[in-house]
Amino acid sequence: MDNAPVDHALGLDEKTALLSGRDLWSTESAERAEVPSLVLCDGPHGVRRQLSEADHLGIHHSEPATCFPPAVALASSWDADLLRRLGEALGLEARSLGVDVLLGPGVNIKRSPLCGRNFEYFSEDPLLSGVLGAAHVNGVQSQGVGSSVKHFAANNQETDRMRVSADVDERTLREIYLPAFERIVTEARPATVMCAYNKVNGVYAAENRWLLTRVLREEWDFDGLVVSDWGAVGDRVAALAAGLDLEMPGNGGGTDQEVAAAVREGRLDESVVDTAVQRLRALAWRVRADAGAVEVDHEAQHRLAREIAADCLVLLKNEQRSLPLAPTGRIAVIGEFARQLRYQGGGSSHVNATLVDSTLDELRTQLPDAEVDFAQGYDIDGQADATALREEAVALAGRADTAVLVIGLRESDESEGFDREHIDLPYDQVELVRGVAGAARRTVVVLLNGGVVSLEGWHDEVDAVVEAWLPGQAGGGAIADVLTGRVNPSGRLAETIPFRLNDTPSYLNFPGEQGHVRYGEGVMVGYRYYETADVAVRYPFGHGLSYTAFEQSDLRVTATGADTATVSVTVTNTGDRFGKHVVQMYVAAPGRPVGSPARELRGFAKVALAPGESTTVEIALDRRAFAYWDITCGDWTVAGGRYEVQLGENAHTVVASAPLELAGDQLAKPLTLDSTVEEWFGHPAAGPALMEAMAAGMTEEQAAAAAENQDAMRMVASMPMRQFLGFLPVPLPHEFLEQLMDMSRAPVPSVAA
Repeated sequence: MDNAPVDHALGLDEKTALLSGRDLWSTESAERAEVPSLVLCDGPHGVRRQLSEADHLGIHHSEPATCFPPAVALASSWDADLLRRLGEALGLEARSLGVDVLLGPGVNIKRSPLCGRNFEYFSEDPLLSGVLGAAHVNGVQSQGVGSSVKHFAANNQETDRMRVSADVDERTLREIYLPAFERIVTEARPATVMCAYNKVNGVYAAENRWLLTRVLREEWDFDGLVVSDWGAVGDRVAALAAGLDLEMPGNGGGTDQEVAAAVREGRLDESVVDTAVQRLRALAWRVRADAGAVEVDHEAQHRLAREIAADCLVLLKNEQRSLPLAPTGRIAVIGEFARQLRYQGGGSSHVNATLVDSTLDELRTQLPDAEVDFAQGYDIDGQADATALREEAVALAGRADTAVLVIGLRESDESEGFDREHIDLPYDQVELVRGVAGAARRTVVVLLNGGVVSLEGWHDEVDAVVEAWLPGQAGGGAIADVLTGRVNPSGRLAETIPFRLNDTPSYLNFPGEQGHVRYGEGVMVGYRYYETADVAVRYPFGHGLSYTAFEQSDLRVTATGADTATVSVTVTNTGDRFGKHVVQMYVAAPGRPVGSPARELRGFAKVALAPGESTTVEIALDRRAFAYWDITCGDWTVAGGRYEVQLGENAHTVVASAPLELAGDQLAKPLTLDSTVEEWFGHPAAGPALMEAMAAGMTEEQAAAAAENQDAMRMVASMPMRQFLGFLPVPLPHEFLEQLMDMSRAPVPSVAA
């Protein structure tokens, strides 16, 4: 039914009217063509359904819904099964509120820790973002609700986001900024893809045919609907021709008339309009097929949100086993965020939560035999006397066995619409931590933040640090669960925590200038840069501690094809409590004709084990695990040589490695007279013939001199053959060179591994 043709009884104006919104959140309908009105709604981590006073910036009221942890926290779970369960819960609530398409997840790469919208994005790594994003989409769409994967593509900052051109070379796009979208499109079949506001290499994403048609549809076989980000369309005719089907929100029909006029004037083929309408109709059938009234148990949803949040918390530091907290004694809980939880980011994803837990209340509930006291410590609004609040907190900490500080960024510090200027915590909170750490017997810090924050100036003075990110409405209970040991922390960092902002790879190229941002770091994003350039960080990508201990042993790598392999490792819980462990597999490539990171994450799995229990984890490494994007042939290429498959505790610490020899792609570029001497001599077929012909024309003295003078050969290696020919003592016939160039165009036989 979803492939049925458009009813051509619809007039041109009727068809074009379907391709822009009726209002802010819904589409137009044409009942006789079986195209109903659809409702699209914000919702990467909760359904923001507005029934009145609609707006896109999260300013006005929305219906109550469960606020699950945003992507910044979810990514630290490294758990695709958990993300699918989250998606199912989101899809259920969306259906209950009459939502057809949920706008999310956001899978843009965290290029810089300053991006104000990083709380909505998963990771600095495309594999982790793609696997978790695909699980999210599968979960949502299992409930008969469509997902809208966003923001396609290279939307990695808020500064000038409506106009800035992200200037990115194709290899970097293919290896870093597109793979998460590609995996989701090819594996999860999202109902829609949302284009970004920004330009990509000078062309607005909404009008970028290379992105929306060539890559998305022709290469990845996307058969869903492309929708604009809200207000992202400048030239509606150009956008439609490029492959953008639906413009949101509605604009009173002005752009519909522009499209109709373009068709009547012959500037746009009417079949382009028909195709877009057909995609809209197919979407309606897809998301409405299982539609029906459903009820939501919000208490059960809240319990799930708590379970998910607890698995996302990352235990960064735990000296002298300061955590979990003792069940008795005196505990000083310090920080306004312990009483008023900061649990989500600002902007269009802001959810009207059904219930919000307090960490302070939950700790008191879980520790009935302990004396749990509270001091505000700092003021969220910055209006109170910071010195007086700090002195009160320090005095309380001095009387306690353990001080638990809950600190972080205020909502005004990070939001959609603007980027941060630094990664520092508020000054009053840093001073508070230092004062408390100097007075308390033991100090535990819990962080609440949507973007990475600096831990410098106080980190070494405290005993334990828990990164809770923005944990959603049940985060207060989840934090208490981890602090008390009811839940063993199993989160791992999905992004690097640097020592300084100046150390970050995009530091000199963020957020750009004069309408352009140059992605000068290329593929060296996040840990790829730190590990390759040997730049020390506070905590590496993949880091996270547990209350139990795990041993990883018996790493084995087995080739399963010319460029694929399977990796297995045995994981044992050698501690005394149940816990979860993340197996991280990295690949280090051999010498390539392109610069490559020291290692790249190529597979991962999360396992749950009781004390003493073991399991064997198998991870498949496909061709892409070993490939790079070759701009000379416009395709993925596997270089031949010895690869190292590395088992990492994190991106910095390799605990075991195993070699893997791959023959690689036997590719040789066709030769021309503009090819270099090195390329000519290095060609597997033409090279030997060329050297033989040159040797035949030399005297014994010339041949001996050439053999001895290797420095001269290195000097001319980059010289185009056209110029090199003029330096030869005996000219080579042009016909002979033509034969060699023809030879270079013939396929090179594959070499067995």
